[in-house]
Amino acid sequence: MIIQTSRFGQLVVDDARLITFPEGILGFPQQRDYALIQTGEGSAFYWLQSVDRPELAFVVCDPRLFVSDYQVPVNREELAGIGIADSSDAQVFIIVNKVNGMLTGNLQGPLVINVASRQARQWVLSDRRYGTRHPLMRLPEPAAMELSA
Repeated sequence: MIIQTSRFGQLVVDDARLITFPEGILGFPQQRDYALIQTGEGSAFYWLQSVDRPELAFVVCDPRLFVSDYQVPVNREELAGIGIADSSDAQVFIIVNKVNGMLTGNLQGPLVINVASRQARQWVLSDRRYGTRHPLMRLPEPAAMELSA
């Protein structure tokens, strides 16, 4: 599939990288179709790019890379809503934001994807251990430029 993006221009995306959120993502209920785009070889971060809106994209990552004991406490009935019978059929991502030189992750609103069907849902967790701006990593300071006269 060919999609238009505001960041990368026109991209050819393999159908296996397309994900559908039947209920949308919080704040964007009408945008249901996304492409998962790898940001670079070996990178932990991806772009979740809207197929229909070139300007709408989220940086996402696997939260367990930063919070090793992170779990999404949802029951089997809820997972069955997107066709997940076993947790091994699921991939979890969180939305990442840049805040004051720090990358933060929304651990309270994980994205759960059925890896087989590529159906997904965003959950809002009531577990207060997890916040919407959990620090993931500090960004490196830009190198200072030396000016010569």
